[in-house]
Amino acid sequence: MKTAIIVGVGPVNGLGAMLAIRFASLKLHVYVVGRTINKLNKVVKIIKSSGGKATAVCIDATDEESVKNLFSSIKNLDLCIYNAGNATPGMIEDIDSDYFYNSWKVLCYGGFLFGKYAAQIFKKNKKGKLFYTGASASLRGAINFGVFNSGKGGLRNFTQALAKEYGPFGIHVANIIIDGPINGERIKKRNPTFAKSKGKKGLIDIDGIVDCYIFLYNQPSNAQTFELDVRTSIEKW
Repeated sequence: MKTAIIVGVGPVNGLGAMLAIRFASLKLHVYVVGRTINKLNKVVKIIKSSGGKATAVCIDATDEESVKNLFSSIKNLDLCIYNAGNATPGMIEDIDSDYFYNSWKVLCYGGFLFGKYAAQIFKKNKKGKLFYTGASASLRGAINFGVFNSGKGGLRNFTQALAKEYGPFGIHVANIIIDGPINGERIKKRNPTFAKSKGKKGLIDIDGIVDCYIFLYNQPSNAQTFELDVRTSIEKW
């Protein structure tokens, strides 16, 4: 049975969880990875109740030994998705230096560790899919999001280098830019007023985002996309 690792799984109505559920429905054994075991177990329970296979793994994505052990314990690896990190706004002059460092560590350094160990396995197998969740911050700086821009921008450059280095070894690396707020649990809990102001038309549909990952997953080696962006029809860009 082919396996998948999805890092950055949180609430059930979130992108990481929905990716895990959908890929499990495609008969992959999904390793659901995140920081909160209770949230991971809820996702695993949903997958198993539908006849799928899933395993919860609680690790720190920025701890190299933990990441290395995760990859060494999984067989028949076919798909890896790095979805860790989130955007917390703040003016640059008000941002604590430790917060900047820790944010970059999750967004960029964790992505490096994930890509390093995934690429080692995929190179031996001469095939594999390695996808990263990006954002509009991957492409440009914005007022109030200096920290997020730095982490996502660095991650995009790294994934592009990864794609060019390992494409010849049969590894498909892609960066999915999510340009706008996602219609999920996180934004509704953390910023309900903003979510309400955007309305359903202004929040990106999670199922539609997952469809983009499925599209990339099914691409043949002679017709691959490195970068794909998704937004609502009313998003200004």
